[in-house]
Amino acid sequence: MSVHKDITKHSTKQNQLVQKFMVLDQERERAIDEAIKLCQAGEAFSTDRINEATQRINTLARQGVVPQRKLVTIEMVEEYAGRLNQQ
Repeated sequence: MSVHKDITKHSTKQNQLVQKFMVLDQERERAIDEAIKLCQAGEAFSTDRINEATQRINTLARQGVVPQRKLVTIEMVEEYAGRLNQQ
């Protein structure tokens, strides 16, 4: 019975990490979309919100359950927005 409880506890913890990851990843994607829109409009933007979410994701990733994400630079946003404008 103890093994079953340990497995259940481990699975629950992993599920909680995945759920946190999904929320943070959505937050990160929203921040990326906002930065791209501002960049395309020629307005000032920052990658601070993107990278804050990224750092929180990478902290979770160190526990081995969820993938890491790359930090985003202003140049990366500008390059991507430029490619979108060319389409």
